[in-house]
Amino acid sequence: QVQVQESGPGLVKPSQTLSLTCNVSGAHITTRYAVWSWIRQPPGKGLEWMAVIAFDGRTYYSPSLKSRTSISRDTSKNQFSLQLSSVTPEDTAVYYCARSGVVYFQSWGEFDVWGQGTQVTVSS
Repeated sequence: QVQVQESGPGLVKPSQTLSLTCNVSGAHITTRYAVWSWIRQPPGKGLEWMAVIAFDGRTYYSPSLKSRTSISRDTSKNQFSLQLSSVTPEDTAVYYCARSGVVYFQSWGEFDVWGQGTQVTVSS
């Protein structure tokens, strides 16, 4: 059974860089055709896809976040990470990592593995 688990700081100050890590178990992140995403949900709003790293290391970003976002992986630890720079209170959200089989998804139903999410609050 594939599982993913997010970890993060919980509270970040404005203008700082948020760093999140997703630990994967039950499958390796280099398994062919698997792609691994970061998704967030601000309070009272819908899900927002942020970035993805594919099994072969290719990365793709949401255009609205690309200038502030970096996704990377550590294959030896079977984990992938997200950095979001220059955070503001608008970045307050529950952050999820998830797996899908395609980079360009049509619906959230194409994500078959989700973490429980980690709450991140941006506040001074």
